[in-house]
Amino acid sequence: MRHLFLFATLFATPLSAGVPEALDEVILPGFSDFAEATKALSVAAQADCTPEAIEAPWNAAFDAWTQIGDIRIGPSETGALSVAFWPDTRGFTPRVLGNLIEARAEVGTDPEAFAEASIAARGLFALERMIYDADFNAYAPGSYACTLVRTITAELAGQGAALDAGWDGFARVMLSAGEDGNTLYLAPEEATRALYTQLLGSLEFTADSRLGRPLGTFDRPRPTRAEAWRAGRPLRNVLLDADAAVAQARALAGFDLPQTDAALARLHAAADKIDDPSFQNVKDPAARLRVEILQQHVRALSDTIEAELGGALGLTAGFNSQDGD
Repeated sequence: MRHLFLFATLFATPLSAGVPEALDEVILPGFSDFAEATKALSVAAQADCTPEAIEAPWNAAFDAWTQIGDIRIGPSETGALSVAFWPDTRGFTPRVLGNLIEARAEVGTDPEAFAEASIAARGLFALERMIYDADFNAYAPGSYACTLVRTITAELAGQGAALDAGWDGFARVMLSAGEDGNTLYLAPEEATRALYTQLLGSLEFTADSRLGRPLGTFDRPRPTRAEAWRAGRPLRNVLLDADAAVAQARALAGFDLPQTDAALARLHAAADKIDDPSFQNVKDPAARLRVEILQQHVRALSDTIEAELGGALGLTAGFNSQDGD
């Protein structure tokens, strides 16, 4: 992806000064990294489709996704859902995958056609089932399920490339906020507010869904509602997503955020006390309390960013497309 220094020079204004930095330092490299990671995953699957062979590149792709996956504007507003269909509140993914495998559906053999398949059978979470779920991961090389894995990874690589290219263009829209012809962002501060809203929305989603869903209620915890719990990723995702939100905040600020840095450090310290990174022990009161404390630190981090960054720039969050999830 082309470097945005030229665009930053042309379009930066005091009210949008953080937008070029956030794009150039965090967001665009993040989408480029995700495109590269999904390409590597697809290449690995073509060579060896078995769960053992694709586990590491799948995790690398998921790591890359955490850096930009909660951004839901521009190309990501609709494109993110088929990359990461979660939460799957009605259990569509195992049903759709099972139906494809049972029927040996032709769509599962063609990456181009698979782009029109149900989002429940596409992306990172469909692959999590194929790698880690005992109901799906016993397939043999040369089987239909093996072909399906190759199709899913190839189509995911296509999604990664499309998002990367789409953001290359959408960055110009954000950088030209307030310019003649820009009907999306009528003033420079609107682009800044859009990115600010996304990073706060990411932390809200982490607190409410990534942590709130497995916590459930005290009487009825729901550990298997944790994000990517079969892969042991729930705690890792919380930390990587929080780190990404803070990286975006630092880039938007253009000045030091010592209170935010301290809040993030406290969040990591709380995470260090959690002994099950998959959150599957939240039925135990002591384990539950540690996850609840982590949730409190995520919310405290969001509040700190609002005070330290939002207060300094005079920003308030707008509507976020993940609201209500």
